[in-house]
Amino acid sequence: METRELRYFVAVAEELHFGRAAQRLTMAQPPLSRAIQQLERRLGVVLLHRTARAITLTEAGSVLLREARLVLDAVEAAERRTRRAAADQPGVVLATKAGASRELLSKLLHAYAAEPGSVVVEVMLCGPGEPESLLRTGRADVALLHRPYDTTAGFDTEDLHTEQQVVVLPKGHPLADRAHLSLDEVNAQTDLPLPRWPGRDGGHPDGPGPQVRDHTQLFQLIALGLACAVVPESLRDQLRDDHDIVPVPDAPAVTTVIAWPPHSRSKAVADLVRTATRL
Repeated sequence: METRELRYFVAVAEELHFGRAAQRLTMAQPPLSRAIQQLERRLGVVLLHRTARAITLTEAGSVLLREARLVLDAVEAAERRTRRAAADQPGVVLATKAGASRELLSKLLHAYAAEPGSVVVEVMLCGPGEPESLLRTGRADVALLHRPYDTTAGFDTEDLHTEQQVVVLPKGHPLADRAHLSLDEVNAQTDLPLPRWPGRDGGHPDGPGPQVRDHTQLFQLIALGLACAVVPESLRDQLRDDHDIVPVPDAPAVTTVIAWPPHSRSKAVADLVRTATRL
């Protein structure tokens, strides 16, 4: 398979519409349809169910979509890392969610800067889900990720810190006096729906909760009584006086990890990882 074919298929699989996919790829629809048919013939499988009203992915199509995204990310990463390796000024790009692991990140940057031979660390602060994508596509050399929210499959990782989760409520909410809450009790609060974070394609899943893209926006919605959220306990230092928190013991613990590509041979990345694990 060629990367061009994979790009065509990913566009169709994400749009589930040949016209929109062709527009996204800035090409005509007939050659796009022919390319997908040719790919199906060569693989010997049906990738898409086509009807007059809709297009849906087959099981084989879902597998190829997942694998094609990884392949395209790897190609993009190879190009970016090769160019960065040839830069006059060596450095490391570290991606992390804005507001997450702030104390750990600060300690890491200061400790690494004191190491002999340290290089400049460019920190990319991004929204939920973005650090993983930046690492996969080569726009970052290393990232702080948070299991189970981020997927670490395909990366080398070191666990740095594990913490419990809490639910953030508007100040004075009737549940704020509880010693703890269960996830079922949190999900049952129809007056305070959980937020909807964007997926990989940038769209938000269906649901009653408000659409959010960062924690600043989320915490303001909670203060207004429009939502609640289950978050790692360390985020409590970002809260204001108009929030209350209650532990949620049965929520999965969140582990902060430092992640990097398994094929990385960067001394700077290795030194940064060693510094992080020492902390």
